Amino acid sequence: MELLAEIQDKAIEDASSLKIRHASRAVLFDEKGLIPLLFVSKHRYHKLPGGGVKEGEDKKEALTREVFEEVGCEFIVTGEVGRIIEYRSKFNLYQTSYCYVGNVISKGTPSFTESELSDGFQLVWLSLDNAIAQVESERPTDYEGSFVQKRDIVFLKTARQRIEAYQ
Repeated sequence: MELLAEIQDKAIEDASSLKIRHASRAVLFDEKGLIPLLFVSKHRYHKLPGGGVKEGEDKKEALTREVFEEVGCEFIVTGEVGRIIEYRSKFNLYQTSYCYVGNVISKGTPSFTESELSDGFQLVWLSLDNAIAQVESERPTDYEGSFVQKRDIVFLKTARQRIEAYQ
């Protein structure tokens, strides 16, 4: 999968102590052309659905699990958007996020974790252009949100470019 960006807040000093994490995310379209985003109201930013790949899962299995939990929908993957590497020095984290594009085939209800509920997670559906404008305009109030915003704006804009190239 194509590397789209590397995001870091400072240079990696000791790679041997880094926590390595892989995550899967998606830009998914429903029958009206809307995509789901998660609004993290406590920290004032939106993010793509998805999350960490657990041991024993592949990237698409993790994506299916995470999207079902966070969005409550089933979907089919129709293509790849790309991958982004993040180095978050505060968390000593080296994360690679893999992003896919797909179509929603059924909708349900999210089942947020206690942590997600305490962060004020809310599911919203926006057009791709409105999602890009929304994410670009935000000013996250926490460290993680600033990384999420940078990462997801690249994924959203790249998804738009790839979709436009096929039309």
